[in-house]
Amino acid sequence: MNLDRRKPELLMPAGDLETLKIGVMYGADALYIGGDMYGLRAKAKNFSMEEMKEGIAFAHSHGKKVYVTANITAHNNDLEGIRKYFMELREFGDDKPDALIITDPGVFSIAKEVAPEIEIHISTQANNTNYATYRFWYNMGATRVVAARELSLKEIAEIRKNIPEDMEIEAFVHGAMCIAYSGRCLLSNYFTGRDANLGECTHSCRWKYHLVEEKRPGMYLPIEENERGTYIFNSKDLCMIEYIPELINAGVNSFKVEGRMKTALYVATIARSYRKAIDDYFTDPKLYEENKALYLEEAKKGVNRQFTTGFFFNKPTYEDQIYDRSTYEKSYTYLGTITGERDGLYNLEQRNKFFVGEEIEVIRPNWETIKAVVKRITDEEGNDMDSCPHPKQSIYIDLGVKLYPYDILRRKEQA
Repeated sequence: MNLDRRKPELLMPAGDLETLKIGVMYGADALYIGGDMYGLRAKAKNFSMEEMKEGIAFAHSHGKKVYVTANITAHNNDLEGIRKYFMELREFGDDKPDALIITDPGVFSIAKEVAPEIEIHISTQANNTNYATYRFWYNMGATRVVAARELSLKEIAEIRKNIPEDMEIEAFVHGAMCIAYSGRCLLSNYFTGRDANLGECTHSCRWKYHLVEEKRPGMYLPIEENERGTYIFNSKDLCMIEYIPELINAGVNSFKVEGRMKTALYVATIARSYRKAIDDYFTDPKLYEENKALYLEEAKKGVNRQFTTGFFFNKPTYEDQIYDRSTYEKSYTYLGTITGERDGLYNLEQRNKFFVGEEIEVIRPNWETIKAVVKRITDEEGNDMDSCPHPKQSIYIDLGVKLYPYDILRRKEQA
């Protein structure tokens, strides 16, 4: 195995300020976020300009980077707003974004004009499938290109050999897989008028479908194994945690995790899994090989739809799709994140209901996982409670163990 290459960046998603801070603390080298406009996750909470500045400052204070998505396919009426948006980001000064993630050549040209000191990364939405495309963007001034999801490791390695050494390749290694070409889905717009390329995807690829022949209206032709229909574009989630060496040797500089709409628990779980896998590999490849099952077991504790290696080794087959359901597998529930201590009790904002007497788990950035029983719950006034049923209520707890800021509480659910 070739350890001469520098350690790859672990790039995690953040849909809000909470998940950004969790990503930083749980091992991400960089995070990608979106503002209220111009990114492709309109349903994510996203960041106001004030939150964005605070989040970038927090990341920078811990030696981490933040990239801001502006990867919509822009229409004429978007351009002036995009110009103002980039000007505002530039005015962040030392806490401006480390890079902008862009798809549209027009948006690219505006960024180069308005904020030339901010690096530009080319989004996977630009369908970057060959080394000539990478060279083109490099010559235009981009420092990184996000590989199309349809590329194999062999193709990525060939691209690496044919582009400048200082150009970076970023690739998705974990998370949901868009079925339309590199995620440029048209179904959502067609069915609902909500444009996936403007961040409003309704995930119509995961709805239930039957075929109807035009001359036989009302006669539904089955194309599935059972009477419930089929999820024709229902891909499993990508997971490459067992193939860290292969990704590195192919020349991937940044390992990207999908999920700007996921919870802080998901971000923490996946970040610490990949962090340990990468670090163990660079400590000793044998240690990585010995612990593969451990990394995968922890990664499965993040919500998922079963795992696949996507296009990295060969083209996906029916085995890489899910046909009998469209829901995620959720083995753990997010209860909250510890924020502080008062009189021996620990504060958190409740995210899901739990009870006194329940056994829960505490996870930490250092890979430690602790099982504990909830001994006491109080409200902010110190009144004892049997449970915490109110969403986002500020509560104090006693688990019988010492807790620290950014410890995350989760509950294992019954299969």
